[in-house]
Amino acid sequence: MLGACGMQRYHQEALKKNRVMLARELVLKELMEHMIEKDIITIEMVEMIQAKSGSFSQNVEFLNLLPKRGPNAFSAFCEALQETKQQHLAEMILKTESSLRHGIATLEQRYGSNLPLPLSESCNSKRPRLIVEHSLDSGDGPPIPPVKHCTPEFYRDHQHLAYKLISEPRGLALILSNIHFSSEKDLEYRSGGDVDCASLELLFKHLGYQVTVFHDQSAEEMESALERFSKLPDHQDVDSCIVALLSHGVEGGVYGTDGKLLQLQEAFRLFDNANCPNLQNKPKMFFIQACRGDETDRGVDQRDGKEWSDSPGCEESDANKEENLKLRLPTRSDMICGYACLKGTAAMRNTKRGSWYIEALTTVFAEDSRDTHVADMLVKVNRQIKQREGYAPGTEFHRCKEMSEYCSTLCRDLYLFPGYVPGK
Repeated sequence: MLGACGMQRYHQEALKKNRVMLARELVLKELMEHMIEKDIITIEMVEMIQAKSGSFSQNVEFLNLLPKRGPNAFSAFCEALQETKQQHLAEMILKTESSLRHGIATLEQRYGSNLPLPLSESCNSKRPRLIVEHSLDSGDGPPIPPVKHCTPEFYRDHQHLAYKLISEPRGLALILSNIHFSSEKDLEYRSGGDVDCASLELLFKHLGYQVTVFHDQSAEEMESALERFSKLPDHQDVDSCIVALLSHGVEGGVYGTDGKLLQLQEAFRLFDNANCPNLQNKPKMFFIQACRGDETDRGVDQRDGKEWSDSPGCEESDANKEENLKLRLPTRSDMICGYACLKGTAAMRNTKRGSWYIEALTTVFAEDSRDTHVADMLVKVNRQIKQREGYAPGTEFHRCKEMSEYCSTLCRDLYLFPGYVPGK
């Protein structure tokens, strides 16, 4: 099923219909502080907005960002307008919103509750819709394949250019999986999310990791679990770690079950060289299965049309030469993070097979980790996601697309060397 992580459509329309007036009259300085306090935007986003020249350009940047900040962003914006003595703007957009909402109600009375309103992947809005549950590809998909083991010969030929990764266990892994959300929040049950969690837990165990799983955590509980995990003394005795976050999300954050955001930069900070010395110079892998916006990638036709979708449904410093000085490290290094989708877009999830990204990730890692490093495997995941296509005839999501990506500060090849035990 596809679902959206942004605000409701009539909230977006209310902002759009008043966009010119808002761009001209908004006073952002204090308002943005309120929006940070309400957990809608981050300090980094404020800096990005303030980098624009002139108040009009800054307001436009803010208005471009706002619809992608989750289902609570509209009401928080209206509250912030009132709190910063900009009631006239709040009243203007609320009047438009009321009119739009009334129009939808009238259509429902005329045509029934099967009004075909749009869905997006990771946080479906609770509103009437024609589309109930779409399996975006035909079939239930293959079972999780077993992890193929690395040979001693491959290890000997490649270990000199790679991170040391031979500890038993290989490292500690943490999975935070949110499926059920507070009924007070406009975040729906993540159908198929249980498949993602089970698939990753099994994969990480077969790769030699000690896995901990927490289900249905609030944003505060998620941050607490990440902090406790980052401070575990056992990290000193292993060679790597993995963190997987599975939830609804927006750009820069993932939702707790209480509808509040865990900022991803805060999660990464917990594992940097300053805050997690036990993992210094060791590879840290992050996998984020969550929306990063609400735009559905509808794809474009390839010009030559020759390739078709495989979807079943469709150097040292002089300073360090001085004696008695400790080697300095950058604050954040040796990390790689895979994202299910690009900034501003929705991720896709199949109600039976789980998310497109986690399915591709588990398949590629099980098959190729024996002789391929992680960055190259994530390129293979990208290739699989690029080729996949939504199958939901009669809806706006038919033939929709997704594109995963990764970012890396790794400094060596990261081979997982599954099954290899030194001396055996």
